[in-house]
Amino acid sequence: MLGIEDKGVLAAYLLCLFSAALCVVYGAINWNRGDEPVEPDDVKWVTEEKKVEEEI
Repeated sequence: MLGIEDKGVLAAYLLCLFSAALCVVYGAINWNRGDEPVEPDDVKWVTEEKKVEEEI
């Protein structure tokens, strides 16, 4: 089959194809899921980062 004589190589080949297909399906399902809500910790982190950048 396709010149592949070893079962280990065939298994790796098929698992790579399955993995790629699974990634495509996962990406299609989560394509437009939306952003996560902004947490107060995120806002605090951004303000601290701006202060640090201004000091430099």
